[in-house]
Amino acid sequence: MRRVTCTAPVNIAVIKYWGKRNEQLILPINSSLSVTLHQEQLKTTTTVAASRDFAEDRIWLNGKEDNINHPRLQSCLREIRRLARKRRSGGVEDGVSRILNDKVHICSVNNFPTAAGLASSAAGYACLVYSLAKLYGVEGELSEIARQGSGSACRSMYGGFVQWLMGDKEDGKDSLAQQVETESHWPELRILILVASAEKKHVGSTAGMQTSVETSPLLKVSQRIISLVHRYNGHYGQTKVAYSFDAGPNAVIFTLESTVNEFVEVVKCCFPPEANGDPYLKGLPVIPAPLSQELLSVSTADVCPGGVRYMIVTQASTVQEQRSVFGIL
Repeated sequence: MRRVTCTAPVNIAVIKYWGKRNEQLILPINSSLSVTLHQEQLKTTTTVAASRDFAEDRIWLNGKEDNINHPRLQSCLREIRRLARKRRSGGVEDGVSRILNDKVHICSVNNFPTAAGLASSAAGYACLVYSLAKLYGVEGELSEIARQGSGSACRSMYGGFVQWLMGDKEDGKDSLAQQVETESHWPELRILILVASAEKKHVGSTAGMQTSVETSPLLKVSQRIISLVHRYNGHYGQTKVAYSFDAGPNAVIFTLESTVNEFVEVVKCCFPPEANGDPYLKGLPVIPAPLSQELLSVSTADVCPGGVRYMIVTQASTVQEQRSVFGIL
């Protein structure tokens, strides 16, 4: 048996891609820019194994068997195997050659809620592609393959600040990710993820947008977070925090290390924690900060107990130092 275990991070886009010009190849209509988050707080861990004793390809996600025949998953698996065979036909003979006809088992686990709008597919497919590449000895540019699993997965192949180039070619060969800056470019940047719901999305992002507007009680929570950010910035007369949303109601807050402690207290006042089985604060340590009477008024202008289940405090990170290969047996 040959087995590899790797990890990959979540990324959050600060310049989004606003749709696809090719749904099958997942080619965006515009380029995008993201920040890669630290794997200590948000990561996918994937183990892939190949053996002649396996009767068929199989996959487990967070302990439950899933559909191995999903078209996007099959696309990634097929392309990695194609490159591995091409490598062998080029005269490279090693242990990989013996497993090209073996079936694979894939086990993937997230240390954060899956499919709740926290970019789990980005980390998941980036980790899958990287793990398969290690298993089969495939080297070189992998972001194009990861993109075919999930568009934003191509950005999770790199650390720091990453651009996904939209490309011009119809076959998507130039729609790749590239690192723009390392995580050390902005060391004081901090990211807060305010989790309003850890539930899996029952409707896909595109189809669910209008339904969310019409029916979701969580939309009002998201709007309260937006309002709180504006009130906080208005209090200081400058932009000290910024917000963003991907799919789902969970807000991503961008701020600086010097502001984190105070803004966390502001959020706690606006969204007092309720007992729900989750620690209210996760990730990097936060030191409680006293609030002035004026700022306390800003924080409690629209109180919503339990509106935020918990917060994750994290920062930008590299990929290379955090990704780990545990072994080939």
